[in-house]
Amino acid sequence: MATGGRMTGETRRGGSARRLVAESWARASARRLAPDRAEPGAPLDDDLLAEVRRTHPLAAALPVIRSLLVRDADDGSGVVVAVGDAAGRLLWVEGDRTLVRRAEAMRFVAGADWSEARVGTSAPGTALALDAPVQIAGGEHFAVQVQQWSCTAVPVHDLRTHETIGVLDITGGPDAVGPRALPLLEATAAAVERELLLQHLQRGRPRRQRPPGVARAPRLSVLGLDQAELTVDGRSVALSVRHAELLTLLAWHRTGLSAERLAELVHGRADATATVRPEMVRLRHVLSGTAPGLAPLARPYRLPVPVDLDVRQLLAMLDRGAHRAALEAYRGEVLPASVAPGIEEIREEVGGRLREALLESAAPDLLLSYAERVAPADPEPLVTALRLLPARSPKRAGIVARLDAMV
Repeated sequence: MATGGRMTGETRRGGSARRLVAESWARASARRLAPDRAEPGAPLDDDLLAEVRRTHPLAAALPVIRSLLVRDADDGSGVVVAVGDAAGRLLWVEGDRTLVRRAEAMRFVAGADWSEARVGTSAPGTALALDAPVQIAGGEHFAVQVQQWSCTAVPVHDLRTHETIGVLDITGGPDAVGPRALPLLEATAAAVERELLLQHLQRGRPRRQRPPGVARAPRLSVLGLDQAELTVDGRSVALSVRHAELLTLLAWHRTGLSAERLAELVHGRADATATVRPEMVRLRHVLSGTAPGLAPLARPYRLPVPVDLDVRQLLAMLDRGAHRAALEAYRGEVLPASVAPGIEEIREEVGGRLREALLESAAPDLLLSYAERVAPADPEPLVTALRLLPARSPKRAGIVARLDAMV
């Protein structure tokens, strides 16, 4: 919080006391913004706003956003939900009608520019500036007129290009930065991104060319499962360990694999192509009854349509800084029963990136959950959590006991 020009408190993502806020205030000062004069300016006129809304990608995902966020932001909820574009301009502002009217006094309205360059530190503008989830409480806002409010915001990306296309924001009182706000927004952003990708795939595949049985992007779940689960058009099927390995490797290596490289990744030997080829024939046969449009192509071996691999979705969450959502999505190692070298490589990359991201997050609760669920024999998450917790935290004794038991 800003008190006499000094920032105090802790960021969710780590580092020194509210470094995120201090750096944002420094950017605002460098732009010669003044706390008592920073404002979003006049909003777009109705006709231009209607046109911008009509053509914006997030318009197609409004039903998802309203279902997950706005539905519970009814009168008396004390919450305003805003959807903005990648430049920080608000396109939709909905929720508690009393609070929406109050927000109008500071021009927190559809069509207004809430970028960091215009109003300084705020959740939607700073989230876009950092391309990461952000929570801003009360006096941490740069503009004086906003310091009675709190807000949480999460950027939204195009999963095909990783480009930022907009931002989701919850604004209100203290509950807007409460422990439930950020996970809710992260989950909604992930749902919106997936919905937009599915809509793109459906538009890009003419009906007459769409493979039978593949109306939506197939999903392959491999985290914590010995037998991968393939879901196509609402129907799921469990794959054998070998077929799970082959399909996972092809979904991971999207540009394709030569027979020699696939043999190396599955059997550890490039000269095992005589074994791989009949295995691929059997995989095609299995898929012919479940997902004929997913049958791998040859030279190189590759999948004919994109597959929504749960591992990639988890890594995308980490890339966005959605550490809590990523940890919740991590149900276990990739195909734990597999000893294929290529699967072990994916397993190590995913596990390593999750561990590194959480160690850097400086969020003790996430580190403790990770240590309990994922890495009970790894002392570093516990040591890091111990260092970050307040000296009087009741959790410290339990952590010390767990560390002593590891010795």
